[in-house]
Amino acid sequence: MQRISHWVNNKVVAGTSGNVGKVYNPATGEVQAEVDLASVAEVDAAVANAKEAFVTWRATNLSRRAEIMFRMRELIDANRKELANIVSLEHGKVPSDAMGEIARGLENIEFACGIPAMLKGGYSEQASGGVDVYSIRQPLGVVAGITPFNFPAMVPMWMFANAIMCGNTFILKPSEKDPSAAMFVADLLRQAGLPDGVFTVLHGDKVSVDRLLEHKDVQSISFVGSTPIAKYVYETGTKNGKRVQALGGAKNHMLVLPDADLDMAADAAVSAAYGSAGERCMAVSVVLAVDSIADALVDKLSSRIPNIKVGPGTDPAAEMGPLISREHRDKVAGFVTNANAEGAKVVIDGTDQAKDAGFFLNPSLIDNVKPGMKCYDEEIFGPVLTVMRVKSYQEGLDTINANQFGNGTAIFTRDGGVARQFQFDVQVGMVGINVPIPVPVSYYSFGGWKASLFGDQHMYGPEGINFFTRGKVVTSRWPDPRTSSVNLGFPQNR
Repeated sequence: MQRISHWVNNKVVAGTSGNVGKVYNPATGEVQAEVDLASVAEVDAAVANAKEAFVTWRATNLSRRAEIMFRMRELIDANRKELANIVSLEHGKVPSDAMGEIARGLENIEFACGIPAMLKGGYSEQASGGVDVYSIRQPLGVVAGITPFNFPAMVPMWMFANAIMCGNTFILKPSEKDPSAAMFVADLLRQAGLPDGVFTVLHGDKVSVDRLLEHKDVQSISFVGSTPIAKYVYETGTKNGKRVQALGGAKNHMLVLPDADLDMAADAAVSAAYGSAGERCMAVSVVLAVDSIADALVDKLSSRIPNIKVGPGTDPAAEMGPLISREHRDKVAGFVTNANAEGAKVVIDGTDQAKDAGFFLNPSLIDNVKPGMKCYDEEIFGPVLTVMRVKSYQEGLDTINANQFGNGTAIFTRDGGVARQFQFDVQVGMVGINVPIPVPVSYYSFGGWKASLFGDQHMYGPEGINFFTRGKVVTSRWPDPRTSSVNLGFPQNR
C-alpha cells in the first residue's frame, strides 16, 4: 500500500502521529493509498521550521525570488500531463478537466513572476521641510493555506505563488482525500531552487487545521471549502489574531432572458453545471428561465444531457468522471430523489444509472424548483442542474439577490443595456455576461460576497498581494547638523 507522508525542508518526512487516512480511486471505489495525518506536535515542529526559514527568505532579493518562480512556471508547464494524471487518479475528474485546472493554476504562477513590479511603494519628497515620506510592503511571516479536494493543484497555486513571492514561508494543508498533487508540486518547487523550509506540506484532518488556526506563529490563513467550515475557519482564526480569507460555498444562478440565443445558453448551462461532475464552487447550479422561453430551454437542456459521456479518466471518451467519495455521491443523489416530494419535477434522474463500481453519478435535471426546497437552498456540489421559472428579469434579479450565497452569477441576453444594469445591481462577487463560469483571470482577484466569503480580501491577484503583505510608512529627515536644535512641539507639516 502506497504511503503518502509530509514534505518538510524539501524532502518527504514520515508521519509520527500513527494516524492515517484512506485515499480512494473514485473510479473504482478501491483504496489506493494511505496518507499520514499530522499531530499537534508535528504541526508545531513544521511551523517552527518555517519560522526559521522566513528569516533568510524575507531577506532574499526580489530578482532571486522571481528567478525561482520563473523556473517553477517552466517546470509545471513541462510536467502538466503527469500532474493532471495524478489529479485524475485521486480526484476522479477526467484528464481534460485536470489539464484545464492546471492551466488556470499556471496563470497564477505567471502572475506571481511579476510581483516585484507590484511591491513598489510610494515616495513623497519634501513632505515637510527636509522630510521625505515613503511606503513599503513587507511579508507577514509564516502563512498557511487549507485547500479543498476539488482542485488539488490549482487552489494551492492561488495561494502559495503570491505568498512566497511576497517573502513569506508557506504551509499547505491539502485535502486528505487527494493529497498527491501537493507533493508533486512541492518537489517541483524544490527543483526550481526554493530553499528549505519555505514551502511545507502537512497532511491532516481537523487536528492539524485547528492547530494552524490557533498557533501564535502562523500569521494568516487562506481557506477554500464549504460555507460552514469557512465560517468556522474565519471566526477561529481571527479570534486568534490572524488575517483570514475564507472562501465558502455557492449557489450560482444563470439568468436566461427571452432574447438570448437559447442554443448557446443551453450549451453553456450544461457545460458549466456538469463539468468536473459539478464539484466546483463556480458551477452553474440554477438556471433562472423567464417563463416565455422556459419550456424551450428545458427541452434543449434535456436533449443535451444524455449525450454526456460518464466514465473513468482512463477512458479517452469520458467527459465527466465520478464524485470524490461514496458518502458525497449518496448525499448528492439524495437531493434528486427528494425533489419530487418537495414539489419539483425531476426531468432527468441520474441516480438510477449510477455505476456499481466507483463513485459515479449521472447528470440530473430538476425543473420547477423554488426557494424553500432543499435542492435550491443548499449547495449540492454535484452533477445536478435545477431550473427555476421566473416571470421577468426583475424577478430573476431579486431571486439572485435574495439568496444567501453570492459567489458567481451569469446573464444570457443580447441586450447590452440590460446586461450593464444587471452587473450594476446584482449582489454577487463575480459576474458573467454570456459567460457561464466567470472565474477571473490571475491579474484580477477571485471571491464572492455574502455567505460565499468571510474576510475582507479576495484570493490571488492584487488583493492576494495585499493579503500576504502589510504596509509600513517611513518618515525620514537627514538634518543639516548646523541647523539642528531641540524642539519639544508636536511634529507639523507646515
